[in-house]
Amino acid sequence: MTIGGEDLKTAQTGTVGRSIPRLEAAAKVAGRAEYVHNLQLPGMLHGKIFRSPIAHGRIKRVDVSAARAVAGVHRVVTGEDVRAIVADPHYGPAFHDQPILAFEKVRYAGEPVAVVLASDPHAAEEAAQLIDVQYEALPAVFDEVEAMTSKAVVHEVLRPAGAFPDLRHLQGRKNTNVALDFHLRRGDAGGAFSRADRVFEHTFHTQQVLHVPLEPFVSAAEPGEGSVTIHTASKSPSFVRVEVARLLGWPENRVRVKVPYLGGGFGAKLYIKLEALVTVLALLTRRPVKIALTMEEQFYTLTRHAASLRIKSGVTKEGRITARECEVWWNGGAYADIGPRVTQKSGFTAPGPYDIENVSIDSYALYTNLPPAGALRGFGIPQLVWAYESHTDMIARELAMDPVEFRRRNILRDGRPQATGTVMKDAAIEKVLERLAARMEWKKPFERGSGTRRRGRGIAIGFKASISPTTSVAIVNLYADGSCALYCSTVDMGQGSDTAMAQIAAEVLGIPVEAITVVHPDTDVTPYDMATLGSRSTYHMGNAVRRAAEDARDKLLAAAREAGLPAETTPIAEVFRRKYGMQAGNIVGTGSFIPAYTPTDHDTGQSPNVTPFWMVGGTGAEVEVDTETGRVRVTRLVNVADVGKPVNPRIVETQLSGAAVMQLGFTLFEKMQFDGGQVTNASLAEYKIPGMRDIPVMENEAVDGAERGGPFGAKGVGETGTFSVSPAIANAIEDAVGVRLMSLPLTPEAVYRALRAKQGKPLDD
Repeated sequence: MTIGGEDLKTAQTGTVGRSIPRLEAAAKVAGRAEYVHNLQLPGMLHGKIFRSPIAHGRIKRVDVSAARAVAGVHRVVTGEDVRAIVADPHYGPAFHDQPILAFEKVRYAGEPVAVVLASDPHAAEEAAQLIDVQYEALPAVFDEVEAMTSKAVVHEVLRPAGAFPDLRHLQGRKNTNVALDFHLRRGDAGGAFSRADRVFEHTFHTQQVLHVPLEPFVSAAEPGEGSVTIHTASKSPSFVRVEVARLLGWPENRVRVKVPYLGGGFGAKLYIKLEALVTVLALLTRRPVKIALTMEEQFYTLTRHAASLRIKSGVTKEGRITARECEVWWNGGAYADIGPRVTQKSGFTAPGPYDIENVSIDSYALYTNLPPAGALRGFGIPQLVWAYESHTDMIARELAMDPVEFRRRNILRDGRPQATGTVMKDAAIEKVLERLAARMEWKKPFERGSGTRRRGRGIAIGFKASISPTTSVAIVNLYADGSCALYCSTVDMGQGSDTAMAQIAAEVLGIPVEAITVVHPDTDVTPYDMATLGSRSTYHMGNAVRRAAEDARDKLLAAAREAGLPAETTPIAEVFRRKYGMQAGNIVGTGSFIPAYTPTDHDTGQSPNVTPFWMVGGTGAEVEVDTETGRVRVTRLVNVADVGKPVNPRIVETQLSGAAVMQLGFTLFEKMQFDGGQVTNASLAEYKIPGMRDIPVMENEAVDGAERGGPFGAKGVGETGTFSVSPAIANAIEDAVGVRLMSLPLTPEAVYRALRAKQGKPLDD
């Protein structure tokens, strides 16, 4: 179907698969794009948060008198004030464990304890520094492995939220730091180890890192008559509405959540962050309230899980992996957030993209007295791939086998069951490996460098299961002139989802992408979407959009036939004129998508359908190592991914690049530093993210694949480029200078210490 008198068609137009410019590009370049940070509401108060300086303790007294006396301060709110509005002010997607403001107890350094409200944010900030809180210090635990048995207990009682079907097995427990323990058993791992020719066992560690979206967390709430409107930089407006309504005891139609563009998210801006707090403050004061965090405050809000990973493999002398055993401990910080889902969903991929008959996995979500950890681009997969692909290279070297050939012998191919028992389908693991080897020219001689500059190369490959079960709903509203509005609650945070969804709708309707307006998430206007996370949007919302567009198209064709018009050769506008006698009316199509899912068995972790689709990504790295300083320079990164059929190839390429650069920072230098639970490098002056000089030559490729369940064969790509960067670089470092690092980040100091230890000259700490 096209505008301007062209034929009404049901055939596809070729819009999908084209690198059209992003719809919002002009508005962003011109500075017209809307962000919550720019929002000003009449009579708005600004909130500044007072945070706990200690990691674990009971609150004995909160003195806000000095803060109240500061000129311009409207009100100071504490946890006890919150309880006057919300009887049980605890929220969370897995457990209802996080209070809107701390009361009775604080569980990490940086936890919000009180908020100062003022018309002038500077006055509020000055007053917040005058709040005086007395604590009774309690023992704290910071290490995820120690948390398993520590007498320092972060939560006395665990209360499952019951929000998601796949987490309803969570149990209410007392006096434990284990939020969730996931177990997977396949075959007889113990017996296979006893029969193996060689057994290899290694332990790896990853560090706490930060999302660092350049737009920090920000939310505003304005009270209405028995209602509240929340303006927020959130990736999950539907969840925010449900959770805020639950906290207030209100029906959902009294809570409205509006989301404009986001200045980055990467998993940070999911579920409830500031939304419950600004809502309560607005209801207490009966005025709009906005809280915009500083860059420093992001360090106290959400991090990525640090993890310890023990991995053990039994291997035949021919190089076949026959058994694998994994233990993974996830440092979830003081509040669970979505950590139990990370533990389960990522945990079952710990054996890697390999065909292993006998598997034993134990994956634990642990509470500690550090800032909460949650989803971060990859959802735990980069931590796991770091371990199993470093382990894979180490095995290959011990067996004197080529790393690519060793992977070929063990790769998991379509039609074979993954460790959960779910049969692999439409996962181009083998294609990604072969294209990676070809792009790296693996069989050709490689220049090794000389003197103090040594060069090496490495590869790694990883995969991820999509989040399931989830729901997406879309609405297509076709206007009488042939233009269209697309309503969906997928959040565009820079990944280009508005453009991709418009391309899918345009492909079905046969109209130009420019004729489609994508309406930003507004829970009073746009229909439900579980969240924009886990690279699910292209597949889940894309399918919902396609179905909504097909529904509108079918109704339009039916209207043409009812008017006695040739259905496939009549311009859209003419159909409306004949039906309504003028340019009037609408045709509305709706579509929803809920993929099939079978929960994993509690005891064995087995399921015949654990995910709607698999993502596959591989990385090849070339590095140069200075043996005098330990400095590593990544000279080349090759990223190869299976994304099915790209909806917009250019956007796919930029997603792969962005993901790889992000993981490059996590690999080489990013690390949150703690002293007694206090973050000591909470600024971009001390916590360094990659700059232009850190970025190597980068090549990206999407292999020729097709996801049969996806819209026009497509699936998500936002996380795929993160999977394999870290182990590929570590493997290249060993190839260059013969040292193996087991902990991230791979800093010059770590490399230099390893080189000295290899020479028998270890440095004193």
